[in-house]
Amino acid sequence: MATERWPNGAKAAVSFTMDNLGEPLEIQLGLWPAEGPFGTHPSIKDCLPHVLETLSKYNVKGTYFAEAWSLNIYANQVKQMIRQGHEIGWHAYQHEICDKLSPEGEAENFQKSVDAAAAFGIKYSGFRPPGGTTTEDTFKLLNKHGFRYVSPLADKTAKKSSIVVAPFQWRNVDAFYYAPEFTALRQSYGEEGPVIDPKVFRDHLRTKISEAVRAGEHLVILFHPFLQTSGEKLEVLREIVERLGTDPDIWCAPCGEVVGWMQSHPESFPEVSS
Repeated sequence: MATERWPNGAKAAVSFTMDNLGEPLEIQLGLWPAEGPFGTHPSIKDCLPHVLETLSKYNVKGTYFAEAWSLNIYANQVKQMIRQGHEIGWHAYQHEICDKLSPEGEAENFQKSVDAAAAFGIKYSGFRPPGGTTTEDTFKLLNKHGFRYVSPLADKTAKKSSIVVAPFQWRNVDAFYYAPEFTALRQSYGEEGPVIDPKVFRDHLRTKISEAVRAGEHLVILFHPFLQTSGEKLEVLREIVERLGTDPDIWCAPCGEVVGWMQSHPESFPEVSS
């Protein structure tokens, strides 16, 4: 009998992911005072609870790629996510961009982040590089520190030696539609305007999920909690999460669980060359 590609007869795997926890991005952009106060980011009070409540309602477990700096600042929220079954992935120490760092700086960023996570009780499995970019040293550092996967900007999930690439694509990210700062990126994809209607994002994700089911693939989607600022956006989130939590053709699981499945079923997921 043929081996199932995904668990429980599912035809596709989908991972619901989140990025950015609190102030780090604003600190990097000079939009938040470097001296604080910290632990007061409005998204933690106004947005994150709605996202976590929706995920819990439909029993969807996701991966939150959080900056290591934020673990202690928002310890209660991180512990809550872990209790609810979500995976905590790594999103740099304070949202640094890999290819903007020196080789020594990137190595230091890895080390202090892994140390901060260990002190919190977390052993990282996956890394989403801010901006989606990596360097020649990134994969060496991932191996050195025992990571199992990376989630950069790329096309499809694939096993590459000991590291699985579980990527995102810009059109599967809420910021592509919601963030005025992404106007130039949208224009490079042929889109106009400072923002795009949330319903366009919803319809795109519906299409991509259906395509993943037909192709038997792993799809990574990305919502930033701090961007869930209106009833319309929250309804898009709810509709997508409901699909992920109720469609029997979909195995919705954190990236780390999908990677573990792939690594334990090499006959279904052969390695690809870089």
